[in-house]
Amino acid sequence: MKHKRPKRLKDQVIVITGGSSGIGLATARMAARHGARVVLAARNHDDLRDVTNEIIGNGGKAVAVVADVADPAAVDHIGEKALMEFGTIDTWVNNAGLSIYGKLADVPLEDKRKLFDINFWGVVHGCRTAVRLMKDRGGVLINIGSEVSDIAIPLQGIYSASKHAVKGYTDALRMELEHDRIPIAVTLVKPSAINTPYPEHARSYLEDGVPALPPPLYAPEVVADAILRCAERPVRDVIVGGAGRMQVAMGHFAPRLTDRFMERAMIAPQKTRDRVQPREGNLDRPQRDGRARGVQQSYTMQSSCYTRFALSPLTKALPFAAAGIAMIAARNYWR
Repeated sequence: MKHKRPKRLKDQVIVITGGSSGIGLATARMAARHGARVVLAARNHDDLRDVTNEIIGNGGKAVAVVADVADPAAVDHIGEKALMEFGTIDTWVNNAGLSIYGKLADVPLEDKRKLFDINFWGVVHGCRTAVRLMKDRGGVLINIGSEVSDIAIPLQGIYSASKHAVKGYTDALRMELEHDRIPIAVTLVKPSAINTPYPEHARSYLEDGVPALPPPLYAPEVVADAILRCAERPVRDVIVGGAGRMQVAMGHFAPRLTDRFMERAMIAPQKTRDRVQPREGNLDRPQRDGRARGVQQSYTMQSSCYTRFALSPLTKALPFAAAGIAMIAARNYWR
């Protein structure tokens, strides 16, 4: 099925969950600068108010909706507010999520369920609302997975499991919508390690140190750029950051070797002693920050050549060009 061509970014209404910090905030700012009207959803009223006022003060158009994505009625309210304010929804970004650091045997079952309520069921609720509201006019649905949608990482096992679940749900939903000829394009964006407040928001069961992100890190604006490119030219899925793409490839071609690498190389970099922070994180209630970037001092890459290439229109044409060259070569050979 051929989807309707998405509107130009400047003509779109974009809903972003988890819009008060990190990737969601960076995406909202960038979308507004391009002229899009943005609907920001998060649990923290004060951060949402400040972010929305900032966007409007800079000449953009934005509206805030306080909502917990674990509550399906609250997610429905996000969609209703978007329609009431702007009359339509063109792109819906399911971005809200958080992590828990600690060995799986040490993380209480109640916390594991709460994380799935946000990371997985929050996406399910967002997809349900977005499909209901966009199925007639068409649109773009973008779910934020992770490089650990394809591989797993120790000390964040339940986060990895939730992102695997997001990938499975996204892929199945895409097939069903295509089968039913519903004109909604579905994209899964899978970031590598991104320098956001993500480790500061995580609940921690680490025995020593506090949560950190393993290098290399990418700026949240790199993910925001990928999301907005997909809003105009949807793709099936894309990994943001060449480092993540390399790790996923390792896991595919040499899974046991990758397990050993993860065991030896990914434990220590996920802990730091250069700061202290509360262990509870954002799992039960939101912290106040309103920041796109985290406090980690590691070098942060401001772009990803791999991701730009993966999203280039030229890249989409390469398989067809290769097939054409092969056909010409075969024809010449048989002649």
